[in-house]
Amino acid sequence: MNVKMNANAKRKSGSTMQTVPRQLATSTDLKPDDVRTIAQTVNPLVADAIALYVKTKNFHWHLTGPHFRDYHLLFDEQAAAILESVDALAERVRKIGGTTIHSIGEIGRLQTIADDDEEIVPSAEMIRRLLADNRHIAEQQRKAIEVCDTRGDTPTGNLLQEILDETERRIWFLFELSQSEK
Repeated sequence: MNVKMNANAKRKSGSTMQTVPRQLATSTDLKPDDVRTIAQTVNPLVADAIALYVKTKNFHWHLTGPHFRDYHLLFDEQAAAILESVDALAERVRKIGGTTIHSIGEIGRLQTIADDDEEIVPSAEMIRRLLADNRHIAEQQRKAIEVCDTRGDTPTGNLLQEILDETERRIWFLFELSQSEK
């Protein structure tokens, strides 16, 4: 396959250099190394958001106990907010000329949020796990904001700040619930 490459569209994946097909190489004033670094920083956030979305929906679907209705609704609300961030982040990577997640396999390679396959998880443990995962994501989002800011990509940094605010809202709610579960 003979695909013309734009010099502005190269990205590094692991230790091998890959290029973005010309058709995907959105023109930008950002330097190619900056685009590559930003994409490599944001794509794991996309993978983690997808992993956290699935985990949150898993808990939403498999919840039992006296707090069923409240937690069921909360988990659904939180999952929807997480899913919203996926498209916004992936599209942001594309806007600057990078590429983003292509497959479930790539999500698995990039995610830092552990899968949760247990059949039965008590609701207090669900809260604890989601709280820990959201805290982890918040930490990664803060680091990504710093990368974007140092690379001159304030729009991506601003988007991440908005998403971080939503993450902190989830943390707040989960933290408060964890206090009642002790």
